[in-house]
Amino acid sequence: MFTKQFILKKIGHALLQIVFWVGVLFFYTYFFGVNSVRYDDTLLFSLCLMPTTIATTYVSTYKLIPDYLITKQYWLFAIYSAYTFIISVYLLMVSIFFSLIYISNFEYADMNPATKNIIFICTAVYLVVVVVSAFKLLKLNLEQASKTKLLETKILDTQLKLKEQELNYLKMQIHPHFLFNTLNTMYGFALKKADQTPDMILKLSNLLDYLLYQSEKPFVLLYEEIEHIKDYIALEKMRFNDTLQVDFDINTSTETITIAPMLLLPFIENSFKHGSIIDGKLKIDIQLTANSNSIDFSIQNSYSGNNDLKHGIGLDNIKKRLSLLYADQYNLEITYENAIFSIQLHLKIVNHD
Repeated sequence: MFTKQFILKKIGHALLQIVFWVGVLFFYTYFFGVNSVRYDDTLLFSLCLMPTTIATTYVSTYKLIPDYLITKQYWLFAIYSAYTFIISVYLLMVSIFFSLIYISNFEYADMNPATKNIIFICTAVYLVVVVVSAFKLLKLNLEQASKTKLLETKILDTQLKLKEQELNYLKMQIHPHFLFNTLNTMYGFALKKADQTPDMILKLSNLLDYLLYQSEKPFVLLYEEIEHIKDYIALEKMRFNDTLQVDFDINTSTETITIAPMLLLPFIENSFKHGSIIDGKLKIDIQLTANSNSIDFSIQNSYSGNNDLKHGIGLDNIKKRLSLLYADQYNLEITYENAIFSIQLHLKIVNHD
């Protein structure tokens, strides 16, 4: 159904074209009227050229360029352009012949000097065709560039949404690892009616708040991640009792450093989950150094080598998150030597202002 806006747009477009062709007519009249006093004859001759000019221009702008040149069918474009050229030259010859018959009454000497030269006439006509075609080509290129930019924007938006979904999926895979061990430990403490149970519930509550709500943020303050690491370590100390030895050394120069939530915590969980008790102790050494430019994090745990810790699901998830969030801005090294499993992470600080 045609809307008022659509009709007005079409009327405006038609009026613009009429004004343009009237301008071309005056251009022809002036162009061919040089050194002539018979302007009526020149105007009539120019009117004879207009149908050929208009037809050739519209064939070029509405058929040849959009259907063959833009679609890169260059051979067809060349062939049909040649056909158009031949036909238009023929029509121009007819116009000149009409000028000789009707305007000059077969008196060659009475013809306007400018209308005697076929090259001069073709130059004027094809100048208009070329200029209009150039504007049409520019318009089509701008439209294509706009469509390409819009498509790229949609693709980037889709990729961003896919990355967000993948990140959320990876977080969902991480959460159960924290909860399973803690709930088991809490169950054991509840059976014993231990005094540490309330404190354990409080720390678990803090962790749950971080896992369920804070982790939805794109970035959190580093000290918040550290505080929850401390809560997690405290919960694990309750579970391991005297079989656990944890050293956590922190050196940060500012409290404004931000980091992706749940980025360091899984490394800690991984050490507890896969670490081995050797000589009656599970030994874990954690070092964290941070400044305004980078974060250096390392964790070592005793490890007997009975399972393939390097390629566990937890570490694979962490690597995927790092590649999604810190592409080309991190370095992760995983080594196992002398019954010590070691992870070292160097992270460049990203400005999120």
